Amino acid sequence: MRAVLIVLILGGGFVAATAGAIPNDDAGPTLIQNISQNLTTGAAVEVPGGGGDASLPAWTSILPPLLAIVLALLFRHVLVALALGVWLGAFLTSGLSPWGSFARLLDTYVVNAIADRGHASILVFSLLLGGMLGLMTQSGGAKGLASLVSTDATSRRRGQLTTWFLGLLVFFDDYANSLLVGSSMRPVTDRLRISRGKLAFLVDATAAPVASLALISSWIGVEVGYIGDQFTHLGIERDAYVTFIETIPFRFYPILMLVFVAWVALRGRDFGPMLRAERRALDEGLVSRPGSQPTSDFHEESVPDDIPGRPLNAVIPVIVVVLVAMVGIYVDGRGKVLSAGMELSLRAIVGEASSSAAILWATGAGCLVALALSVGSGALSFGKSIEAWMSGMRSMLFAAVILVLAWSLGAVCRDLDTASFLIGAVGDWIAPAWIPATVFIMAALVSFATGTSWGTMAILFPLAIPLAHQIAPGNETILLGTVSSILAGSVWGDHCSPISDTTVLSSMATSCDHMDHVRTQLPYALFIGGVSLLCAEFPVAAGWYGPWAGLLIGATAMIAVFELVSRPVRR
Repeated sequence: MRAVLIVLILGGGFVAATAGAIPNDDAGPTLIQNISQNLTTGAAVEVPGGGGDASLPAWTSILPPLLAIVLALLFRHVLVALALGVWLGAFLTSGLSPWGSFARLLDTYVVNAIADRGHASILVFSLLLGGMLGLMTQSGGAKGLASLVSTDATSRRRGQLTTWFLGLLVFFDDYANSLLVGSSMRPVTDRLRISRGKLAFLVDATAAPVASLALISSWIGVEVGYIGDQFTHLGIERDAYVTFIETIPFRFYPILMLVFVAWVALRGRDFGPMLRAERRALDEGLVSRPGSQPTSDFHEESVPDDIPGRPLNAVIPVIVVVLVAMVGIYVDGRGKVLSAGMELSLRAIVGEASSSAAILWATGAGCLVALALSVGSGALSFGKSIEAWMSGMRSMLFAAVILVLAWSLGAVCRDLDTASFLIGAVGDWIAPAWIPATVFIMAALVSFATGTSWGTMAILFPLAIPLAHQIAPGNETILLGTVSSILAGSVWGDHCSPISDTTVLSSMATSCDHMDHVRTQLPYALFIGGVSLLCAEFPVAAGWYGPWAGLLIGATAMIAVFELVSRPVRR
């Protein structure tokens, strides 16, 4: 398996390390026309830090993400791998200066990653949620929640299905989904002897797929905005929101992944690294691999025995976070819609709302409620509660550093303009039936190399939609398939990537070793991506059958192959 992964990473990463510059709408067609020439002539990349006259061969732009991904997969030291990847990128962008590259690593890439408003919101949200979880744990909330579930085989199945169902309920944001569901279910699944790797997979494999498909989520405004911009630019008279809804049956990977997660939980079977992790947890009681380094640690073992389990101390803060987030999105969006004089509709409200602000308000409220419950129930004094809150925030430090370095690596790739390699692989020679499948693969490779779904969408929408419109004008199946392939492929690559922020957050929320999470999830993500590609993406675009038939055939093939290669966890 390791050899196969290395070949996949080296082969795919060489073409795909493409976190490149995000072009504006006007630049899209021009870039499409010029990329093939750039590839064939070996066009050089101008080095941003080289004074404008220094240049490097274009292929060097793939080296930073390739180095980071390969080192992370081979040696499991994700911090070192990311830091070396960012340093190599800084070396290339600073005119090949060893000392300048070290300076740029710190004063440019790391600082800018933290200073970005969106990134800062995620960091503050993570820290606040960590503090809330610390209070929930130390006040007996996690102990009480775990005590509600027994440890028989039926409960293991029920625990996994509950995690999947909660993932469907928290549909409004993938970050909130990963952190809330993962942290809430972790003490339960630990008691049920479900491995941290399986829990991280259940959380990660529902978060982005659900948020990307939901008609009301933090993704909807971005997705509809990208679609609308391209339709306006190309003169396509279609409603962007209606188009978004029409693409849902074409989102083969997210839908099949959600079905797959439920089937795995229901059947109690696994294969590959996940099977080994599950058998170790069930037989030996080791939910984490010996010698692993959990991305976060909430110290359940430090809860004094004299503190009784209080499940409400865990349940109520989570409910408050979900409710305040939903109300915050509505209130913020409604105010912006009214001030802009727009038509008042739920679609417009969610599209205009700042989900990051609403989530910050929600976690702040959750912290206050958790503090009040901790003190009010007599579990902890006020001073001890503050210590528990601070301890919870400290447990997020390791994951926060990973996030900052992952964002820094994405900035390096944008500065090196590496997207041209992947986008340039598609030219006017491609047949219309191959466009959705090819775009699906491109989106996955870009997302894998950059670790961001949204960034991948921003890169590919101005390029792939004009390409589909030019090669297959008026073909609705190709247009919808191309749009959905960008969205679905972005989620696929995000699931596979060790530098993805949602992958990191899933590891953090479940206290799973980050590279253990990547290694156990990667075979499953590759499997579902392959089924989506072979059974749905190409056949539907070729007109062999419709998208609903593609989903049915894909699900049937997926289940059949899984039953063939998987083994029961309980021997």
